[in-house]
Amino acid sequence: MKIGIIGTGYVGLPTGVGFAELGNEVVCVDKIKEKIDMLKRGELTLYEDGLAEMFDKNIKEGRLTFTTSMRKAVEDADLVIIAVGTPPHPVTHEADMKYIHAAATELASYLTGYTVIATKSTVPVGTGDDIEQLITSKNPTARFDVISLPEFLREGFAIHDFFNPDRIVVGTNSEKAANLIKELYAPFADKTNMLFIKRQSAETVKYASNAFLAIKIHYINEMADFCEKTGAEIAEVAKGMGLDSRIGPKFLNPGPGYGGSCFPKDTMAMAYMARQNNVDMTLVKAAIDGNVARKKKMAERIINSVQYIKNPKIAVLGLAFKNGTDDCRQSPAMDIVQNLLEMNPEIDIVAFDPKAMGNACQILGDKIQYADNMYAALKDADVLAILTEWSEFKNLDLAVAAELMRGKKIIDCRNMIDKNKAENAGFSYQGIGK
Repeated sequence: MKIGIIGTGYVGLPTGVGFAELGNEVVCVDKIKEKIDMLKRGELTLYEDGLAEMFDKNIKEGRLTFTTSMRKAVEDADLVIIAVGTPPHPVTHEADMKYIHAAATELASYLTGYTVIATKSTVPVGTGDDIEQLITSKNPTARFDVISLPEFLREGFAIHDFFNPDRIVVGTNSEKAANLIKELYAPFADKTNMLFIKRQSAETVKYASNAFLAIKIHYINEMADFCEKTGAEIAEVAKGMGLDSRIGPKFLNPGPGYGGSCFPKDTMAMAYMARQNNVDMTLVKAAIDGNVARKKKMAERIINSVQYIKNPKIAVLGLAFKNGTDDCRQSPAMDIVQNLLEMNPEIDIVAFDPKAMGNACQILGDKIQYADNMYAALKDADVLAILTEWSEFKNLDLAVAAELMRGKKIIDCRNMIDKNKAENAGFSYQGIGK
């Protein structure tokens, strides 16, 4: 079938590539001409493991194209997927719907034949109703159904998750739209759960899921603090908890807090929607407040380790919000660096990240220095702070690190380094929940 994808970000681009790989004709549209020009030249605009090879293949085979023309993406399409951003409002933190509304209004003029409009962006409950009204107002004769098709792609693992979904949730009351989605996802019919529910329920699922996971992360971080005071080991506690099938092992890794483009935005939007509906979500509010405090606490640990050193130098490994992506939006690492600079303007920070240096530089500019590799970042540093869980950091040669560094301190906010090995190499080591 022909599929139009509106938006070429961390959701739209992997989704478009995935559907093209399944044999569909996919046209991706974006307003940013520079981005579309890059994609047309075969240059990826974001990093995702496994994306490049599939991207190149489907462009060469003619199933994947890019345009700035909404008409080209929407005309004759069987399915149009809205995957534009819903950034948080700077004051209320509610989802900003201007890009959704603009997309719906523009696409309405180009609908030909019956078309399913799927909202893949994370949107407030009732957005499907708004889209229906906007399209009908602009094009009263259009034949279409609006469905909710929430995405569950993890950044850094989007291609893997696209082809190995743990569930496909579809919000629609239209049998015709449901049949089209069943056909679209037929290759996955035998290996995943496909859930057809009310549109309002589907619009809630993503928010409910992300808020729950944020609460789980906040909880394990609080347990890590408890373990540090009592002599327990958080890794052992988390393993014991995770063996309980009611809890499970995922999202029980303590660290510097949650981040990225989804959890912070969606928890705040969930809290806002709850207030609008006179529902007091105390757990969600606690997770939001605790996450802000968590990043400040990690910065304090680092700053305290060099408090008696004049003009200290800090080596930072990791700037992306997690491994496998170059995304620095709402990254705990970036927030910690910003907190460090606020706590001590005289501090010298040298950072390295395998994929996110370009994005980090756009945010931090010349406030910090950027190293070519992790060992270059360590030279003459008084303390090493590990802030993102890239696997290569786990393989850090501690003997080389000890020779390069001026101080012998490691603040490991991701528990990447073996404590005993670090201490045997002469380091003072502080992890999380140890």
